[in-house]
Amino acid sequence: MARGFTGRYSAGISARSAFVAATVVFVALGVAGAGLAAIQYRTLLEGVDDAAASRVAAVSSDVALGGPAAVDPALLATDERIVAVQIIASDGTVVSRSSSAPERPLLPAAEVGTGLRIGIPDRASPYGNIRFSAQTLDGPDGRYTVLVGEGSASIVSTLRNVILALALAAPVVIGVSGLATYLLVRRSLRSVDEIRSRVAEITTSDLAERVPVPESRDEIAALAVTMNEMLARIEAGHAAQQRFVGDASHELRSPLTTIISALEVAVAHPEVFDSELATATLLPETQRMKALIDDLLLLARADERGLTVARDDVDLDDLAAAEVDRLRRGTTLTVRTDIPPARVVGDSAALARVLRNLVDNAARHAASRVEVTVEPGPEAVAVRVFDDGPGIPVRDRTRVFDRFVRLDSDRSRSAGGTGLGLAIVREIVGAHGGTVTVGDRDGVGTVVTLQLPVTSAPESRR
Repeated sequence: MARGFTGRYSAGISARSAFVAATVVFVALGVAGAGLAAIQYRTLLEGVDDAAASRVAAVSSDVALGGPAAVDPALLATDERIVAVQIIASDGTVVSRSSSAPERPLLPAAEVGTGLRIGIPDRASPYGNIRFSAQTLDGPDGRYTVLVGEGSASIVSTLRNVILALALAAPVVIGVSGLATYLLVRRSLRSVDEIRSRVAEITTSDLAERVPVPESRDEIAALAVTMNEMLARIEAGHAAQQRFVGDASHELRSPLTTIISALEVAVAHPEVFDSELATATLLPETQRMKALIDDLLLLARADERGLTVARDDVDLDDLAAAEVDRLRRGTTLTVRTDIPPARVVGDSAALARVLRNLVDNAARHAASRVEVTVEPGPEAVAVRVFDDGPGIPVRDRTRVFDRFVRLDSDRSRSAGGTGLGLAIVREIVGAHGGTVTVGDRDGVGTVVTLQLPVTSAPESRR
């Protein structure tokens, strides 16, 4: 049913696109035709006016020299442009004319006035509407008016033919443009429908499928490529989510299994259920499970709506010193520090958790010493935590911030890590507008560097 609906929808888009294209072509042809007709009319009219002006000038020149009798007979001939020639005396009589001109004036001499006039608007005459050019001049034996009638009728006829040709060609052009648009849009939508059909077939159980990419390098092909990239991201996210759920289940199963085993032993042998079992087994595993759940909830909030952090003045040196004192009380490692005063704007509890995670992570992998340094700056404060352990390969220095990531060379569940510590560090530091990176010191150990801005941190990070 969905496929049929899409087909009807595609046909509707094709038809509407064809209609719009035909309408645009119709309007464009109308405007272009009107413009062409106006230009054609003006061009033809100027040509006729030029021919009439030349004839008036030639006839006037002969009249001025020798009177009407001196006019060359060829100048009285007519054609399509010049339809009549008259030489009118001052008393209104026609003293010379072309064979097609009447014996009475086509235009009263009084209306011509003095001088040369070209393109006198059409006047009604026994021969129809005629456009005139005329000139009044003095000859050897008196004043004369030379009157030349222009063939404007031929202009109208030519213009009519042009308009008729455009009117006959317009439906063909409109029809072809509409049909071409319909076929092109329908073909394009066929590719879209193939993409839609393939997406409809993809389920969460088979995210490896991809949509077909048309061979044409157009917007449809770009859409298909973008869709495939999105599907790849969804597949990667789904796989990461499955790994996350599996790792979380495994992490929770371990303390739960220990607790259940201890309780089963206590049920079977009540005499062994004493404070030592509770403090040595049940309580540590319960705290471990609680810490894991708290970490998972924090990361879930970060994924859902971003971490919200306070924006208070925080003495970062005091937080670092407190974590160093805690580490010294619980380890035999050598702990070196360089912690000058440094203040940032942020969430004190969240930043303390960041430092705790980094210090504990360094102590877990250190061979003999841990170093914590704070370097204040005008725009950011740098915190570096170094351990002289086996270090982290360059290829894994970004991956260690992913969730439940353990490097086989230096991390294991037995060491106490859940694989979430550095992931939480990255989320909290990012929420403060800072960065966290992993490096080494001259190829030895691991250095984790925080860069925290001293100005106000953002409300949250998505």
